[in-house]
Amino acid sequence: MKALLLTNEFPPNVYGGAGVHVEYLSRELSKLIPVEVRCFGDQNQVLGQLTVHGHGVPDGLLGSTEKKLRSPIGTLARCVSFNAAPVDAEVVHCHTWYSHFGGVLAKLLYGSALVITTHSLEPLRPWKREQLGRGYDFSSWIERTALEMADAVVAVSAETRADILRLFDVDPNKVHVIPNGIDTEEYHPVAERDELERYGIPADLPYVLFVGRITRQKGIIHLVRAIRHLPPEIGVVLCAGEPDTEEIAREMEHGVEQVRGRRQNVHWIREMVPRRAAIQLYSHARVFCCPSIYEPFGIINLEAMACGTPVVASAVGGIKEVVQDGRTGLLVPFEQEQAPPFEARDPEGFARDLARALGRLAADPDLASEMGHAGRERAEQVYSWRAVAARVLELYRRIAMDTEEAQP
Repeated sequence: MKALLLTNEFPPNVYGGAGVHVEYLSRELSKLIPVEVRCFGDQNQVLGQLTVHGHGVPDGLLGSTEKKLRSPIGTLARCVSFNAAPVDAEVVHCHTWYSHFGGVLAKLLYGSALVITTHSLEPLRPWKREQLGRGYDFSSWIERTALEMADAVVAVSAETRADILRLFDVDPNKVHVIPNGIDTEEYHPVAERDELERYGIPADLPYVLFVGRITRQKGIIHLVRAIRHLPPEIGVVLCAGEPDTEEIAREMEHGVEQVRGRRQNVHWIREMVPRRAAIQLYSHARVFCCPSIYEPFGIINLEAMACGTPVVASAVGGIKEVVQDGRTGLLVPFEQEQAPPFEARDPEGFARDLARALGRLAADPDLASEMGHAGRERAEQVYSWRAVAARVLELYRRIAMDTEEAQP
């Protein structure tokens, strides 16, 4: 048995939860079977049974391409490149729509079984049109095509499975729930503070932490709105980079400028921080905030929980399965509009509710500590990557056998 993983993100080019997932899943799977990763980039490495090859875009291909279409067209070029070298894996496993066309080609050209892990679903991310233009029509089409011809679909939460069955024509027997995981040996509470010092965060500041991209999906603008409702002694640390569009970048700049005009303890780190720094920031935060408006799972919450930090999050998607309200954190109801772009029905009301939950934990270190300990315990007991990899391998073997039996 050999598996080929197709992905946009792979270290050192990781900017979201899907990249984190593929990094750790490939590492654990390679302890059990040979694993090859074909990804976007120029990586070229062999680590035991794990081989990684990056694929780029041919020089000059995108020279005259409209800005919003560079990503979809570059994606197509890489997916074709994924299949130029022979595919000798029994199973091809795709992660995010960026890799789906490559998986479709591998199934058709080489007869490999096709597995798709759904880290998000395009119909539930209509704001992506701001970023991709008509490319969003392509990403939606290729996602639907791949999901409906896949031999197995992995949903990272029960709610995501329900969304898949509601939105796509997929056999329910082919959709399996296997959650994300966390390496609790790497992500754990630490005493070191040198990274906080480097970013200018005072040692005695009780702070709310956000880690993530500047996107509609991650809801960071809601958190920025909530800051003005927080008690003045509570600080905020925003580890936020990679804006999806110039429009949301401007919104972020304006929002942070406004709150900084009223309080001086808002720290904006405009980059995706290295892992060591992130672990320190999680460990010393009073509370972590995940204000996403759409989140199939929310691996970022697991990272915070593993570092012993309680979570305040919007009650959407898979977050409700990860964060136990009143035990490992607090969930804030999020009432959505029922038509695109599926934003908050009452943005100011949600911001106030978010601030109320954040303020409650920030002002009560004993309660925050109790919930943080419970979160760490849950991360250790429920979400190990070793267990996730074992379940994925079991799925591979089952569908590879079914595919072989179905061959003419």
